[in-house]
This record gives sequence, C-alpha cells and structure tokens, in this order.
Amino acid sequence: MPKIAYNSINFTSSTQEVIDQANEIIEEYQADGFDLTLRQLYYQFVSRDLLPNKMKSYNRLGNILNKARMCGEVDWHAIEDRTRSRRGLRHYENPKDLIESSFWQYNIDMWKNQGHYIEVWIEKDALTGVIRRVCNKNDVSYFSCRGYVSQSEMWRAGQRLGKKYFEDDKKPIILHLGDHDPSGIDMSRDIKERLNLFAIHPDREEWADHYHPGFEIEVRRIALNMPQIDELNPPPNPAKVTDSRFESYLAEYGSESWELDALEPKYIENLISENIKEIQDDEAWQESEDRLEKDEENLRKVYRNYDRIVEFLKGDNHEE
Repeated sequence: MPKIAYNSINFTSSTQEVIDQANEIIEEYQADGFDLTLRQLYYQFVSRDLLPNKMKSYNRLGNILNKARMCGEVDWHAIEDRTRSRRGLRHYENPKDLIESSFWQYNIDMWKNQGHYIEVWIEKDALTGVIRRVCNKNDVSYFSCRGYVSQSEMWRAGQRLGKKYFEDDKKPIILHLGDHDPSGIDMSRDIKERLNLFAIHPDREEWADHYHPGFEIEVRRIALNMPQIDELNPPPNPAKVTDSRFESYLAEYGSESWELDALEPKYIENLISENIKEIQDDEAWQESEDRLEKDEENLRKVYRNYDRIVEFLKGDNHEE
C-alpha cells in the first residue's frame, strides 16, 4: 500500500501518537477488506476513548491525517471520499480481453426463482462502500437515500417494486439502515408510506387483476435500533433540537442520538447478510449457482478457443 511523501514535517509527540493510532485502526480494517471514511475513522477513535466526541476533535483528526499522508505516514488508499468519483468508459486491447474480463463480470439474476425481491437502502452515501461487498455477493441492489429520498426517486422506486409484485409475483422487502436521531428514525416511516403509495396504480389495468388489499411493500429497519445501541454502546451525540421531530423523539428516546457511521463495518456487513439469509430460498439459490457455474465455463471455452473462432469467422464456410 502506498505511503508516498510529498513534503516533510517534524510532528510533535502527541500528533505522532494520533498518527500511530490511526494506522493501527486502518490496518485492522484493511485486514477485513475495508477502507474507511474520515468519519468512520473518527468514530473508532471516539469509541476507543482516544478522542472526545466533539467537532473540534473531528476537525483536528482530519487536519492531522491530511498532513500525515502528505508526509508519507499514512497510506493514501486507506481513507476514501465516497461522495466524489471519476466515471468513464472501460477500454480493452481486443475482444479477447473483454471475454476474459467477463469471467468476473458475468452475472445472472440469482433471485429470479425466489419468492422475494430485496433491496438495501442506507441513509448515507458515504457508507455505500461498507455495504457494497455484501450486497454484490448476494446479488442484492443497494441504494443511497442521502437523507429523505426525493419525490421523483421514491416514485421510481414505487414503480419498480410494484412491478416486482404485480408482474413478477415477488414480495418486495427493503432493508433500511439509518442514523438513530429524530429524522433518521422518521425516514423509515416515510420510506414505507411513500413506497406503498406509489406502488399502487388503479389506472393500470394489467395490475388491477392482481391487486388485493393486503398488498404491502415491507420495510425492515435493521439499524440503527435501541437494542443495538444498548449492545454496542456507540458514542452518542446530542439530538438536534432544531429538528421538527425532536419533541416526539425526546419523549421516546431521550436527548441523545447515534450515527450509523459509528458501527463497525464488519457488524453492518454481517447484519445485512443475516437478514438476507433469513429471506433467501436456499434450494432456488443453489439452482442459480449451478447455472452460473455452467455459463462461466462456457465463457472460458470461448476464451480458450478465441483464435480458432476468429479464423473460422474469416473463412468462407459460413453465412454473412
């Protein structure tokens, strides 16, 4: 992993201690296959009683890490900014390279023969890197809500999930993860209400015959919940008193709030995996895995015989 120095600073002993502590936490995460956002790293400092849970501490940690990376003290790959990314087309040297890459890119719908359809929705875009691996492994789509979901995106989701039920005969389930604060708690309610509103279309005749009053898109709030807070004891923050939902939150939960970022990525990953496994039909999943394995072997055969196939296509013994 690259630790590249662009300048040199003689850090004080207290600053060097913070850098060393950061590297220890980073190495723990990398051993499990995770990278960190600055906020996740900060919460690890707080949960280990290395820093007080104050904005001043967060800003100081960010400033130290910026300088440490510039001096080659911290791995440049270790901390991600998941809100910004470059996008573009992928390039290949020749068609054979594309076929080779398809070994890893080829997928089928593993849930096609399942009775359910699952999506994972998470409040913060910065945490999509935490859930990406487990969602991809289980062929489950994931969605960054970025707070309250916009009306247009919620309508599209209602259309999509309604189609899964009315046309594909699958029960849609949303696994939702959000902060435990006045708005974060309310977002689960909002998602359920608007999704179910937009999933029903009385004017669409092809859905009318399938509609029944018991239809409902299920929204499971799997984090962050009070039993998890009691178990894991993440660092608290004062609930925002300016939030319009503060009074009702205060009456039920008190004046403290907790951020999803404070949970260990491995815990979040295991939580999602366990909830997916509860819903998944193992026999249907195995059938899909068997089919995927056969398809991948056929791709390998095409790759191994690529030159012979090209020669055949150059010849005159086939129709244009």
